Amino acid sequence: MLLFNSFLFCGFICMISQLILDNSKLTPGHITSILVVFGAFLDSFSIYDKIIEVVGGGALVPITSFGHSLIHGALAKTNQYGIVGILMGMFDLTATGITAAIIFSFVFALIFRPRN
Repeated sequence: MLLFNSFLFCGFICMISQLILDNSKLTPGHITSILVVFGAFLDSFSIYDKIIEVVGGGALVPITSFGHSLIHGALAKTNQYGIVGILMGMFDLTATGITAAIIFSFVFALIFRPRN
C-alpha cells in the first residue's frame, strides 16, 4: 500500500505541474520555484511530515521535498544556534544534493557538447 501511495503522490505532483504548464504562460523554472515554495510552506506547518508518514519515500522524491528540506533544516538549527542557524540548517540538509547537481552538471558538460 505504501508503494501505491508513493506512486499516487508523485503522479499527483507531476499532474499538477503539467496542468499548470499547459494552461498558463509559466515556464518550467517558475513551476519548479512554486513547488519548492509550496513544499516549504507545508513544512512550516508540519503538514509535509504527515504526508511523509502516509506516503513514505515517495514524498521525498519530487521537487517539493527540496523546500521541505530547506525549512526543516533551518528550523532545526534555529532552535540550536538562533538566527545564524537559519542559513546553517538550510545548507546542512541540502548540501549533498546541491553538490551532486553541480558535479554531475560539470561532468556532463565536459562529456556532451551542445548542438547550437
